[in-house]
Amino acid sequence: MSVASVRRAAKESVSGLPRAFWWLWASTLVNRLGAFVSIFLAMFLTADQGHSASFAGFVGALLGLGSVVSSIGAGVMTDRLGRRPTLLIAQASTAVSVAVLGFMTDPVAISVVAFVVGMASNASRPAVQAMMADIVAPEDRVRAFALNYWAINLGFAISSVAAGFVAEYSYLIGFIGEAAMTMLCAVLVFLKLPESRPDAAAGASAGGAKGGEPDVSMGTVLRDGRFMAVVGLSFLLAVVFLQSQVALPVAMADGGFSTKDFGMAIAVNGVLIVAVQIPVTRFIEHRDQRLLMVLAALLGGYGFGLTAFAGSLAVYMLTVCVWTLAEIINSPIQMSLVARLSPVHGRGRYQGMYTLSWATASLVAPVAGGTVIDRFGADALWAGCAVVGTVTAAGYWLLMGRVPAATGAAAATTAPTEGAAPGAGTGAAPGAASGAAPEEPGARPSAADPAGSPA
Repeated sequence: MSVASVRRAAKESVSGLPRAFWWLWASTLVNRLGAFVSIFLAMFLTADQGHSASFAGFVGALLGLGSVVSSIGAGVMTDRLGRRPTLLIAQASTAVSVAVLGFMTDPVAISVVAFVVGMASNASRPAVQAMMADIVAPEDRVRAFALNYWAINLGFAISSVAAGFVAEYSYLIGFIGEAAMTMLCAVLVFLKLPESRPDAAAGASAGGAKGGEPDVSMGTVLRDGRFMAVVGLSFLLAVVFLQSQVALPVAMADGGFSTKDFGMAIAVNGVLIVAVQIPVTRFIEHRDQRLLMVLAALLGGYGFGLTAFAGSLAVYMLTVCVWTLAEIINSPIQMSLVARLSPVHGRGRYQGMYTLSWATASLVAPVAGGTVIDRFGADALWAGCAVVGTVTAAGYWLLMGRVPAATGAAAATTAPTEGAAPGAGTGAAPGAASGAAPEEPGARPSAADPAGSPA
């Protein structure tokens, strides 16, 4: 491939997206560059503070529990208060709570603050995902979500290395550094991102109650069978992916591999995402999403299933390549699917419910993986991952047959520009080429999106 071809491909990957998206993207990258707590919290509690490994595990569980609790609340805030206020509150709260956690020594105080950190750090996800759906045209969403996912992994890869050096000098500097970077994100949001929540008053002229769409409540979300099926399938696949956090290192240790070996194996995940996420997304962007979601579920399940046959570091690294490819395919398409199925005025709640699927999986996966390994052995766990991947693939095959194909034909509500008068919901987002991003026809209360992934 020539240099000109590479330049043209790179330009096509980033062109046509609104300016507001790039400020949102930048805030995501800055946030992940400052990641520290999620990487070295356990080591901070045990090696620096002298607490037991079981207490470190308990604190980690409290972080996850905080994420579960905040998923729904943050989704409701995103719809009621708006995307921008929710982001500001979440990021400012995260910055303050992370800084405070670095000074805590009492076990009770550590536990309480860790729970708050979990709540605050997860609260921004529904707002980020809803804002992205607001400002990016449907035909560009797979690419936009892929670029955001790429930023998350690039930032995390860099921060992981930097955090290692910082931790050798001072854990407290790491906490303060993450707080400062997160506060910088809040400043970026405040200065550069306009509110993107569709104005209910703008839709009123089209007829209907409060903007032409029925009110969306959490009951609406729960009654949306198609959307809840997406959430359920997302949960199953997330449980498989998250075996990399506890079950995989435990299995490698039982097999005689060192922590350095595990670090090298799991590093393949981040390196591969940074290296091929964008070109793979370009390749799959306009292909059959039904087949791609099925393929991703199978690659995820059988990628972990192949771990049963790993007897060397090279084979472990190969299995990581397989399920990482599943992540690369699944993440942007799944996020785009969530945005496509969400009603315009209920995106926050729908994104919150989707975020909940990953937050819940982060609690279930370590317990389930550890229990299966203790009772039946690691091979049984890897076989179970293959079974879950197969079931999830079948679920996506059935579900995607009921989801209308993505199209940009219908009219849509989009984000007003900065300074637009209330009710002027037809203005383009800053940097948009023209007018509103079109919505798919037939969009109704129904949708899902990883943050988070795991993110």
